[in-house]
Amino acid sequence: MTLANILRIKLIKSTIGTKPVHKKNIQALGLRKLNQVVEKIDNPQTRGMIAKVEHLVEVEEA
Repeated sequence: MTLANILRIKLIKSTIGTKPVHKKNIQALGLRKLNQVVEKIDNPQTRGMIAKVEHLVEVEEA
């Protein structure tokens, strides 16, 4: 069994004043508060969500 790559996603900027689509993407990633970190599996769907809100989040390989 191989382990999938994991991404650590941190919300570094507030969603106040952003487009509703961006707020929904942040929620779908599981982020609610500033500086909150979540770990997600690295796949094309997650990468696409991150690409939409890359100005609000910080991403690193875990």
